Amino acid sequence: MNLVERLVPARLGVGFRWLLASSWTSNLGDGISLAAGPLLVASLTTDARLVALAATLQWLPPLLFGLFAGALADRLDRRRLVVAVDLARAAVLAVLATAVLTDRVSITVVLVALFVVGTAEVFADSASQTLLPMLVARGDLAVANARLQTGFLTVNQLAGPPIGAALFAAGSVWPFATQALVVAAGALLMSRIVLPAHGRAPGERTHLRHDIAEGFRWVRHHAAVRTLVLTIFTFNITFGAAWSVLVLYATQRLGMGEIGFGLLTTVSAVGGLAGTASYGWITRRVSLGDLMRIGLIVETLTHLGLALTRQAWVAMVIFFAFGAHAFIWGTTSVTVRQRAVPLPLQGRVGSVNLVGVFGGLVIGSGIGGLLAHRWGVTAPFWFAFAGSAVFVVLIWRELAHIAHADDEPDPPGAPEPAAEAALTAEPAGEADRDD
Repeated sequence: MNLVERLVPARLGVGFRWLLASSWTSNLGDGISLAAGPLLVASLTTDARLVALAATLQWLPPLLFGLFAGALADRLDRRRLVVAVDLARAAVLAVLATAVLTDRVSITVVLVALFVVGTAEVFADSASQTLLPMLVARGDLAVANARLQTGFLTVNQLAGPPIGAALFAAGSVWPFATQALVVAAGALLMSRIVLPAHGRAPGERTHLRHDIAEGFRWVRHHAAVRTLVLTIFTFNITFGAAWSVLVLYATQRLGMGEIGFGLLTTVSAVGGLAGTASYGWITRRVSLGDLMRIGLIVETLTHLGLALTRQAWVAMVIFFAFGAHAFIWGTTSVTVRQRAVPLPLQGRVGSVNLVGVFGGLVIGSGIGGLLAHRWGVTAPFWFAFAGSAVFVVLIWRELAHIAHADDEPDPPGAPEPAAEAALTAEPAGEADRDD
């Protein structure tokens, strides 16, 4: 069996391979910006409030536009939406690179660019996350998500940040010019995917507000998905507080330079790959509810360890463990949601989850910036530890719902099976797909 077949089995289909190639390519560009973006901000200001504001402006668009983006993903051609928005994102990055090259960049220009790019990414992510259940069989969602997460860890978290930091050290224009090219290439790969018919019929008209409310109602009545949204919201408040000032923590507290800051994310990605290798073994022995509980304890202790240490090598060990937790949590969460949510509602339910994710991050980053400005860069990590510990106690019993996600009946208002079957019909041009 060749390497390609082992990594991407033929039964997942040609469409999935194009999706995987596009995802890995775009994630490389995003990984480059993970290090280059904060480094550019830190090169223009040392004010912790502005550094945290940069993180806030990247996390704010999903909170503002996430529900609207999810509703559009359920109405329009999802592939075309991703392609159009990614091309727009590449154009904004090209403008930012030009500003850096001509020495006309300022903290205001960078903050505006981060907000616009983040806004475009909301629409791309809302649509792209709905594609996988349209391309692979329900029973293959776990393995398909694992392949997507492996690519995310490898190129976004492992390779991208040190490449971004190295490019920034060579010249601050290079990481943003490179990201623009890579994101455009990802859009081109996405354009090759063939999807089954989906979206609203031309004569079918409903108000966006009605569509958004339908997504909220579905989440409210589905215990497992409701628990996932609540958990990610609460824990991202604490995570956002700590991670919003991570570049200052790494450089001031740990004494790490530009390349060293990029390595923190790399070490986390190595931990994620370890989580990838052990994921099947773990899920065969540990229930989903217990898996989530263990993960939240790991995240709580992560904040405590980082608040206490001054040693870079200790921080890297902690980031390794956190990376394994983040992969296992992320893969389990998205698989539970994709299996539970009817295809016509994937965009809207996903957008409710997205608002939970970034709502927590926005609140947390605002808290983190204020705490770091007043009491130093470790203050957000102490807040994150205390807050996470309280959240674990409050949400502990609710996590049992996740273990029974597949046993729950469809909530009131869910689409009829016939409507979902129409979306899972075999697309033209991919008759050789083996599901």
